[in-house]
Amino acid sequence: MARFVPIPIPPPDLDACAHKGQAGRLLCLCGSVTMPGAAQLVVRSAQRAGAGLVTLAVFQPEVIHSVSPSAPEATYLDLSRSKDLFAGRLPQEIDAHPHDVRVAGPGLGTGGSTRALTAALVRSAFEGPLVLDADALTVSATDPADLADCRGPLVITPHPGEATRLLGRPAPDDDVGREEAAKELAATTGSICVLKGAGTVISDGESVFRNGTGNAGMATAGSGDVLAGVLAAYLCCCGEGFTPMDAACAAVFVHGLAGDLACDEKGVRGVVATDLIGFLPAAQKAHLEGARD
Repeated sequence: MARFVPIPIPPPDLDACAHKGQAGRLLCLCGSVTMPGAAQLVVRSAQRAGAGLVTLAVFQPEVIHSVSPSAPEATYLDLSRSKDLFAGRLPQEIDAHPHDVRVAGPGLGTGGSTRALTAALVRSAFEGPLVLDADALTVSATDPADLADCRGPLVITPHPGEATRLLGRPAPDDDVGREEAAKELAATTGSICVLKGAGTVISDGESVFRNGTGNAGMATAGSGDVLAGVLAAYLCCCGEGFTPMDAACAAVFVHGLAGDLACDEKGVRGVVATDLIGFLPAAQKAHLEGARD
C-alpha cells in the first residue's frame, strides 16, 4: 500500500554565501529541430526550481537558436560535430563540461541517435544523478533491465504509455495496479520510478509514495517536461538529509501544486505547460511554508 505524504521534505536552503555552482550544475540533453519547445520547458523549469547553472547540450544547433532567446541565463553546448556516438561513446564535450546532474530525453525523438545517447549515458562512468524521460524511455523499452547498469542514482519518469512499453504489457490504471507497476519498473531498472498520472506514484522498488497535488488541467503537452526540469534541479540538492527519493517526492508535489495554482487562475481548460513554470516560485514558497508549520 502506498504511503501518502501530504508535504514531502523540501530541498535544503542554500547557504547565505552560496554561489551558482553550489546551487547545482545541470546538463540537459533535450530538444530537436521538430521539438525545441521540450528543451525550453526543461531548461526554464530547472532554472525556476533553483538550479544555479543550466546547460543545454544539443546535436542540432538550430535548437540553441530557438531556446536561447527565452533562456538567456542558460549556457549552451553544440554537439553537432561530434562523431563519438557513432563509436558508442558519449561526446567528449559532455564529460569535459562540469555538471552535477544529467537529464535526457524530452524532445530528442526516437531515432538511432537517441538510442545510442541513452545507452552511452547509462554506461558512463558518471556517478551523479541521471533523469531519463520521454524519448529516452521509449528507446529503452526493448531491454529496460539494461538501465540498471547506471552507476549513479537513476530516476525514470514514464507516463502510462511509456510505462506500457517498459512493462511489455498495458500499464494498469487502478491505484493498486499503478503502485505495483511503479515498484516493478523501479526494481527492473534499478531506479526511482515516477509513474505519472492522476495521483502520481513514486517508488524505489520497495517504498511507494502517492502524490496528492495536481489536477486534470495538467493533462497538456509539455507538462512532463516541466516535471523533468524540476526533478533534475532538486536532484542537484541531494546530500545528507535529502535523498534522491526525497527529491522525487518534492518535485512531484511542487509540480502538482504549481498546476493547482495555475488551474485556480486559468481554469482546467486554460492551463498550458508554460503556466506551470510561472507558478513554480509560488508553489515552492508554499511548500517551504507548509513544511515549516
